[in-house]
Amino acid sequence: MTALPTSTAAPHDAPNPPGPLREARVPADGMYEGRRTLRRLPDGWTERPYEHLDVVPRGRVIGAEIRGADLTRPLDPAVRAELHRALLEWKVLFFRGAHLTSDQQRAFARCWGELETNPLLARGAAEDVVRFEKGGTAAPTFENVWHADVTFRERPALGAVLQLREVPPVGGDTMWADMAAAYDNLPDGIKARIDGARAVHDFIPGFARFYGPEQLVPYQDEFPPVTHPVVRTHPETGRRTLFVNTSFTTHIVGMDRAESDRLLGHLTRQAHVPEYQVRWQWQPGDIAFWDNRATQHYAVDDYAPHRRVAERVAIAGDRPY
Repeated sequence: MTALPTSTAAPHDAPNPPGPLREARVPADGMYEGRRTLRRLPDGWTERPYEHLDVVPRGRVIGAEIRGADLTRPLDPAVRAELHRALLEWKVLFFRGAHLTSDQQRAFARCWGELETNPLLARGAAEDVVRFEKGGTAAPTFENVWHADVTFRERPALGAVLQLREVPPVGGDTMWADMAAAYDNLPDGIKARIDGARAVHDFIPGFARFYGPEQLVPYQDEFPPVTHPVVRTHPETGRRTLFVNTSFTTHIVGMDRAESDRLLGHLTRQAHVPEYQVRWQWQPGDIAFWDNRATQHYAVDDYAPHRRVAERVAIAGDRPY
């Protein structure tokens, strides 16, 4: 067998290194690709089974459907305790086809505290029931914006219990966003700027889109502007949550208008991230119960000319810190 000749040729030269990459400017304060931190439970909490309820997750960090709880009857203390733990762990709870009367809905909400009234919204069957009747000939109001409820109060609502009385054939979903996850994923530089900062909240921006001065002026003394922390500490879980929203937060204290607007724009856009969200497709009689201290929500206005009728009961909260 003839041996193969040994090559004496010089190895091929290595390819020339690439030239410098051209500069590509990206807008400041953007939200970009990459893995996000998705932490559902507070630090130090251990996952435990539920003994009296079936808890069916509907989102990665937020939202669970509750099965096995009869909301038409007074809650057994053990069931109430598990519902409360589920609320803290999942931030919004869903109950299919509960079909509660207004009195039953109010009784359920009252298990979590005193009920709140809101003279700025249409009243339902009682003073502490708000009725949202949309579609058909009704004016489109208070939808398609991310917000937390009544942050213009010194003590914004702890939470709310919403029931859909009438559902359009298509559309009319509601979405919730976990504002603890939103805070977790902020860059360290942004966190440093907002930790300890305070922002002003006012009812007028959220309502002036739909109401004239003659309707709003009478409530100016009842609801003066208030300040809250930009980053709120949840009083029960200890989680840090973003507590600014498009509807009611007007500016950050101590910043000039341009700087405040730019920073608030970045912070409020965090609710738009799908990884922090859950979306619920309503059926008649469904109930949603959410923690207003930890979430924002968005009513999707995509069902005109059909009707959508909902009733909400809110639970009075405490002063944010």
